[in-house]
Amino acid sequence: MTEDLGYGWQSDLLDLPAYLKRVGYDADPRPDAATLRALHRAHVTSIPFENLEAILGRPVELGVEALQAKLVDRRRGGYCFEHTELFAAVLEKIGFEFTALAARVTMGATKLRPTTHALLRVQIPGEPALLCDVGFGSGPLEPLEFPAEGVNEVEQDGWGFRLFEGPRAWELHQRGADGWVQRHTFTLNETFHIDYELFNYFISTSPHSPFTTRAFTQKFSVDSLRVLDGTTLTTTRPDGHQEKRELPSEQLGAVLAEEFGIVLDPADIERLTAS
Repeated sequence: MTEDLGYGWQSDLLDLPAYLKRVGYDADPRPDAATLRALHRAHVTSIPFENLEAILGRPVELGVEALQAKLVDRRRGGYCFEHTELFAAVLEKIGFEFTALAARVTMGATKLRPTTHALLRVQIPGEPALLCDVGFGSGPLEPLEFPAEGVNEVEQDGWGFRLFEGPRAWELHQRGADGWVQRHTFTLNETFHIDYELFNYFISTSPHSPFTTRAFTQKFSVDSLRVLDGTTLTTTRPDGHQEKRELPSEQLGAVLAEEFGIVLDPADIERLTAS
């Protein structure tokens, strides 16, 4: 048995047919642009974003076996490091060439932020490189092309995104109700599973992490972004229109199951409503 030196993404442990069934992809996957676009769209619209394990005080595990058990077999969601590691294993299994990256989430802030987000840069021979961002919870639906110069501004089913190289780093912007907002910045320095393990530990355990202070769940689709922040449910449409409502605590379990596809044990629901 060859020693795992940590440069790959454990695709030998991945049950690819189970993953494809989970995201509703029923074609023969090939390492080409059409497959990548379809898989990206299928992933972001099928597997929700959530930090519930951290809020419940349980460890958030990376590695293909743990991610497959949670996101595929148990049909739960996760945050960026979970999504991106699973997607990396899928791409590696199919035969794509890619580089894992780390980003600084800004959401319009100008102060320097730590690297707490995971991305993939995919290179298909003979084509421009593509940015895959399956773990942010709010798109994009499909990969974004790295522009050779200038700005790549795209609209995907009404959702707007911009990707360009800024003075310090690459920038991804997303269009909201009030215009364009810088979502995150990143460089093209390669990162690996061991780096994500370190970032993940901070995100899931530090009292300074936003993911240890309140429950947060997102589900992205072609026509809506649903966000459950604590007990506030917000639905955003591609044109920026929002609808908000406060949930009584007794409705939390039902909303998680019906709106996000996340089914929790009654004891976990009780702990979430008490947190």
